[in-house]
Amino acid sequence: MSITDKFLSDIEGHLLLAATRQEGRTAAARFSAPLHWLTDAQRGEVERRFEAEYLALARTSWRLTAERAGRLRDEYEARYRDLRRRALAGWLLTCAVALGVLVVCLA
Repeated sequence: MSITDKFLSDIEGHLLLAATRQEGRTAAARFSAPLHWLTDAQRGEVERRFEAEYLALARTSWRLTAERAGRLRDEYEARYRDLRRRALAGWLLTCAVALGVLVVCLA
């Protein structure tokens, strides 16, 4: 991974985190809006905890997605190696049969 790719990946990560935090704040405000009996301090605490939980769930989801992507990549690479090995074996067999036919025809 080049320095530019790393830099762009870092920026993308920061933007994703900022967007998720904003989504968490918005969801927390929607959640606490109907709770009229809360004081401002209590409402702020509820919203802070909701936002923190929202972010924790998002991070867990991202981690699980990244792990699954890694497993899928490994499976894909294994299948690709197997397919490449089979294609080479088929090509070598075809060449051997063609050579055998050529030898028989020339004999």
